[in-house]
Amino acid sequence: MRKEKLEELKSYIEELKTIKTERKEEQFIYHQEQPIKRKGFINVESYDCTLQNGIIIPREKIVKGGKDGNAAIILPVTNEGNTLLVIQPRVFTKETVCVELPAGYIEENEDPITAGKRELVEETGYVPEQMQLLASFYQDQGCSAAYNYSMLALGCQKLKDQSLDQDEIIRYFECSFDEALELVDRGYITDLQSQFTLEKAKSLVKK
Repeated sequence: MRKEKLEELKSYIEELKTIKTERKEEQFIYHQEQPIKRKGFINVESYDCTLQNGIIIPREKIVKGGKDGNAAIILPVTNEGNTLLVIQPRVFTKETVCVELPAGYIEENEDPITAGKRELVEETGYVPEQMQLLASFYQDQGCSAAYNYSMLALGCQKLKDQSLDQDEIIRYFECSFDEALELVDRGYITDLQSQFTLEKAKSLVKK
């Protein structure tokens, strides 16, 4: 990988590392003088599930923002043939920062391609000319119904500014597709959904 690009990437990683994590006290609201745990963005629902053979199994389901948490993962390719990665805090990982592909949740009644384009523009400011679905898969089927969609965004151009949520801190990083694959081998891109999407796109990007 080009030395200057690796140094640029390392500077973003160093900037966004977590230096302190404090556990917050659980918050409660009161209904008829009884405490009820206040719901956050991520919650767990408990179920008893009856199988066709009559066996009942207890299961817990992760719910994100009151929804399943379906997501779009986008591999952007610029007109110059480069790809875009994002670097952001992932405070519960060993490194506390992750290098990954742009991604985000699909809103209610939003189709995956529209969501992918929206998330790409919000996180990087790059606008694609064409979007192509690569694959779809469950994220964590043991405790979630979240379904992910990997897609390729072609002809990406920097036309807008980033439009991030208040608590989002994202740096974007442009490199060649081969350099992105090298970052997987070198242990910089560690999430499975980014690795999977890069692998699925190999034959298309390298044509």
